[in-house]
Amino acid sequence: MRGGSQAKWVVAAVAVALAATACSSGGSSDSSGGSSDSAAVDPSGVFSYQSAEPQRPLQPANAMENQGGRIVKQLFTGLVDYDPATGALRNQVADKIETTDAKNYTVTLKSGWTFHDGTPVTAKSFVDSWNWSANPANNQINSDWFSDIAGYDAVHPDKGDPTAKEMSGLKVVDDTHFTIELTAPVSYFTYKLGYSAFFPLPTGFFTDPKGYGEKPIGNGPYKFVSWEHNKAITLAAYDKYTGSNKAKNGGIVFRNYTSPEAAYKDLMSDTLDVLDQVDSTDLPKYKDDLGKRAVDQAQGAIQNISFAMYNAEWNDPAKAKVRQGLSMAIDRDTITKTVLNNSRQPADSFVAPGVMGYKAGTCGDACKYDPAKAKQLIQEGGGVPGNKITILYNSDGGHKEWVDAVCNSIRQATGVECLGDPKPDFKTSRDIITKKQVSSMMRTGWVQDYPLNANFLRDVYGTGAAANDASYSNPEFDKLAHEADAATSVEKTADLYQQAEAVLAKDMPAIPLWYYKTNSGYSNNVQNVKFNSFGDPVYTDVEVKKKK
Repeated sequence: MRGGSQAKWVVAAVAVALAATACSSGGSSDSSGGSSDSAAVDPSGVFSYQSAEPQRPLQPANAMENQGGRIVKQLFTGLVDYDPATGALRNQVADKIETTDAKNYTVTLKSGWTFHDGTPVTAKSFVDSWNWSANPANNQINSDWFSDIAGYDAVHPDKGDPTAKEMSGLKVVDDTHFTIELTAPVSYFTYKLGYSAFFPLPTGFFTDPKGYGEKPIGNGPYKFVSWEHNKAITLAAYDKYTGSNKAKNGGIVFRNYTSPEAAYKDLMSDTLDVLDQVDSTDLPKYKDDLGKRAVDQAQGAIQNISFAMYNAEWNDPAKAKVRQGLSMAIDRDTITKTVLNNSRQPADSFVAPGVMGYKAGTCGDACKYDPAKAKQLIQEGGGVPGNKITILYNSDGGHKEWVDAVCNSIRQATGVECLGDPKPDFKTSRDIITKKQVSSMMRTGWVQDYPLNANFLRDVYGTGAAANDASYSNPEFDKLAHEADAATSVEKTADLYQQAEAVLAKDMPAIPLWYYKTNSGYSNNVQNVKFNSFGDPVYTDVEVKKKK
């Protein structure tokens, strides 16, 4: 899981940069981009996708994790989204978003958009949604995404009770117009508006938020059908959808799997239609198994392991050397080549390649394997607390093999005891992480919410950020991030965020391991399966073949 001349220039600048750097949305193993089949299509056909139980209710500002987030993105559509082929910003519900100073915005909506209950999508649908989501009483995990808007501090103060229920920076003009005032210019604010926290909500939601979280009513290309907890979530195509990404199929079943190997077996038997990721056991053979139905492409995502900085023993400034040493004890090259079968690229920065502002090598020596230096730094930093670390991870995501390999590398290089700490499923592991109950380290993979380095930096390491699982806080980092946000151009913003990234390399609150690739595949039942740079299939483009 944020019009006037300057706004148009800003959007164009990002679009041009992304067109040059973003991942292709094609990328099947034969480089043809999706299936080359041309079988007869059943437009009402439903396909299945490998998924897991969402951590939270299906509310737009409450879906930071991938399992719930991917579903919310199909149920709702925002002002803008990102072209799956290029990553470029494109209008959806918005007809235009205008600004002359990157601080004050006027939004004009297209007419004719409706929620799945038939009620119209209006300016109030957005303003009410954002105000409700920002209110701490509503316990939305992504409430800090509204912190750029004037009046957020009154609705969601750092301390004490709110003094307002509505942000002063939001004003409804009429059904198709509203204005946004920020506390300071943010050159890329229009790009952030594609994130799910900024989706609209229907009037009925506010009378029963809990009920709507279980049975959401959105305005997206798919409408909600059912949620069998810990089993599946079913969506159906919304026939009155007016967006540019209207579904070419009849719906999706997000089917829960506790074992990625089981999902792969179902794919091979055409019982499952689209895979999320190939498990490490089947990586060596999946291209041979699937042929043209295999997918192998870059993705705007990174795998990290983060320290529980909220625990006193890890928050000691002297432990920065220990954290750097542990990073240097990990042989990324060997692990990605062997255990991960070349399906990942060793990380040398905190930002994924293909994202605007990515700069190779910002992690410095800390991301280079050097056992002797690793032992030296750990010793100079006073040693690992108890000479033991554990890495918490979800065992339903195919992580055991690489976690064991990372631990073996650390153990052999430094003598520090390292053990994997598996939890049965994604929701269980995320609940522990969210409650700040991790003893030493945790898996914290990150998939871009928008393709700019700010999303990998401020939104993950900024003080109080919703995705800051480590509870890392550094005034210097926050200051540089603030200066980057206030820059007059997206290019300048990206450059300044590189300075903030250099602070992370010194503090090492997390260890970048490798950049993700989308290693996936699909069954013989579907065609035109393409993945975007977020690592998700373009669900609306999937075509279900007619049964013979």
